[in-house]
Amino acid sequence: MRTMHSTIGLPPLDALAAMISAARLGSFSAAAVELGITHGSVSRRVHAVESWLGASIFERHGRGVRLTPTGEHFARQVELALSRITELAVDLRAARQTASLRLSVLPSFARLWLMPRLAELQGEPMDLAIRVLPEHRIASFDAGEADLAIRYGRGSWPGVDALPLLDERLFAVATPKIAQALHGRDATAVLDQTLLHDTDTRQWRLWCQHAGIAYRPRGGERRFEDYDLVLAAADSGIGVALARWPLAAPALESGHLVRIAGPEFANPDKHYIVTRSGETRSTVRRLAERLVAATQH
Repeated sequence: MRTMHSTIGLPPLDALAAMISAARLGSFSAAAVELGITHGSVSRRVHAVESWLGASIFERHGRGVRLTPTGEHFARQVELALSRITELAVDLRAARQTASLRLSVLPSFARLWLMPRLAELQGEPMDLAIRVLPEHRIASFDAGEADLAIRYGRGSWPGVDALPLLDERLFAVATPKIAQALHGRDATAVLDQTLLHDTDTRQWRLWCQHAGIAYRPRGGERRFEDYDLVLAAADSGIGVALARWPLAAPALESGHLVRIAGPEFANPDKHYIVTRSGETRSTVRRLAERLVAATQH
């Protein structure tokens, strides 16, 4: 690889610093005090810069110095250059201090809960750059596919550590129009509507169990791959869904969906923070702590 060489030798950085200090303070003596060196050292360093530049930078007046027109232009440009170098160094240090983490998560959870909180989770100023991996499959930690994951279920996955993240409450919801049609009727009337759910019917079966009725949908069923699609289908008015609170909070707070008659109960499934067994990395633990904290407000 070729090595790049400067075509012009630059004066030492300490010489440029002495020049900038003297220019700002208007005195070699004051510059010496600021830099912790002698008056003679400041004078020699300034002289080195003037020799390199081939022009006078300062002219003496009274007990101090002032910049010549050439010196004023040169000093301004040097200050700008040194400022850019400082800013670049700050940016590079910050980049090294920002850890990048891959978070595997179900697409519906990412859209409904994670993304609105992503900036908070990354920190202010940002110290965690979170790469969200929305996927249905279980990411392999051993294969290095993710640093941690958020998974939905009972938390009994082999070979990993699972920390409970988010509990849910379940109750039936629909559009205000459907809710009005069901007003005053008992829970069995819900089964006359199209039941909306993901690929698992267990939650509606539990709802019927808590309501004391048999699970026999008379209005049919519609299944969707992701839970946010279930909510979108309910919002469109094609049927009744089970709200998984707090994931369904925005849909109810907006008034697009409202609660209808029937039981409310704890979801036996919940979201877990999943990491490789015995995970010790401080950045992974930091993100796990922030995820838990984000559920508190």
